Amino acid sequence: MKRSEHRRIVAACIWIGLIAAAINGQPQAADTPAAGGWRSLFDGERLGDWKVTAFGGEGEVGVVEGAIRIGMGADLSGITWQGEFPEQSYEIALEARRVDGNDFFCGLTFPVGDDACSLILGGWGGAVTGLSSIDGHDAADNGTTQVKAYETDRWYDVVVRVTPERIECFLDGEPIIDQPLEGHRLSIRAEVEPSRPLGISTYATTGEVRKLRWRPLPAGPR
Repeated sequence: MKRSEHRRIVAACIWIGLIAAAINGQPQAADTPAAGGWRSLFDGERLGDWKVTAFGGEGEVGVVEGAIRIGMGADLSGITWQGEFPEQSYEIALEARRVDGNDFFCGLTFPVGDDACSLILGGWGGAVTGLSSIDGHDAADNGTTQVKAYETDRWYDVVVRVTPERIECFLDGEPIIDQPLEGHRLSIRAEVEPSRPLGISTYATTGEVRKLRWRPLPAGPR
């Protein structure tokens, strides 16, 4: 065998090994395309199936530099999804930031089976984080309640995972909420009802969201 042919064979074997290692190293379950790849909810240019939520007194909503800007309203402002969306076994992700104001810049209302719940970031004066509502208690007064300092104009990465067993929430890649569902009652505050089944709202605050997407999760326990 010529030396040049030997080198080509060795190079081909190395490439095959690298490809196999990459495949074996890929994450499994919900992180693989077979389990459901990410599906966009916003193309960065148009609202599409997002419609301005009729809260009454809401601020202006539009697309600004690849993000949906939800303008400050008298109280609530927001957008509600008009397209299809699952009720169970999914993850939803987005980036959100506060542009102006001192209250929640992201109130993400999402379905949980036949019920709904809201993840509040920066409520009650700017820092309260939690789920509204658990057993009739809102984000300021239940087991998910926590206080976080949010910086104006900083983007925060948000992920909510919904399964038949629990709601899990992540902020900038870190788990912040792990709420079991068995034995608990979910609801949303009455004034957020127009956000059903999927919506994003702000309270007396201008906020922006971008990179909205979701993916299905495998059925069954995780």
